[in-house]
Amino acid sequence: MLQVEGLTVRFGGLTAVNDLSFSVRAGEVFAMMGPNGAGKTTAFDAIGGFVQASAGAVRFDDRPILGMAPERIAALGIRRTFQNNGILREMSVLENVLTGLELSTPNTFLGVVTGWPSAARAERSAVRRARGMLEQMDIAELEERAAGDLSFGQQRMVEIARALVAGARLIMLDEPAVGLSPNERVHLGQVLRRLAGTGIAILLVEHVQDLVMAVSDEVLVLNYGRKLVQGPPETVRQNQEVLEAYLGNG
Repeated sequence: MLQVEGLTVRFGGLTAVNDLSFSVRAGEVFAMMGPNGAGKTTAFDAIGGFVQASAGAVRFDDRPILGMAPERIAALGIRRTFQNNGILREMSVLENVLTGLELSTPNTFLGVVTGWPSAARAERSAVRRARGMLEQMDIAELEERAAGDLSFGQQRMVEIARALVAGARLIMLDEPAVGLSPNERVHLGQVLRRLAGTGIAILLVEHVQDLVMAVSDEVLVLNYGRKLVQGPPETVRQNQEVLEAYLGNG
């Protein structure tokens, strides 16, 4: 579904991502690990259109997307979350998820205020889709709560629901376990595996080793912008360079 070939990102004399290649299949959880400054988030930003790449190619369903604006990439079916929760704290959970349909709902402000029947139908359809996604994320009972009043783990579920509600086929999650309790991490892992089971591809940047090893089909470890090792979780866990540099020997 996603092919990254020779991706390179330079900032002046600094090469943040160096000749990175990998691919993500439908229904796969693909994780990227590495220390701070390894280039993980920069690679995410380049794939999602938030940072300009210096070289390489990125294809989604064989369609070149490198250099496209983020909103065009999102419209193709790639959605992204960020390290700092991007929820709208004063809005309800349902309203937050509805904002994820902005690019795909055939509606206009004029249609709403003038009462066009087509606008009303589109609005009802959007609400049904949003509520269905809340059910899928196990947070349907929270739809009327202000998002800012939720626990950090619940806010993560809202953010992921918003990213997925428009029918995303690939979701990119940047440090989704930050700030979560152990129980919330377990729940997040269960949700990710369930989503992958529906055919959604998940590209994950994460520092939490236990979560990565539990949910991933494939793990890529970056070091100074270069690929250090890639393979199934157990292969990566047993790699001596990874053990020494990132995961520890204990």
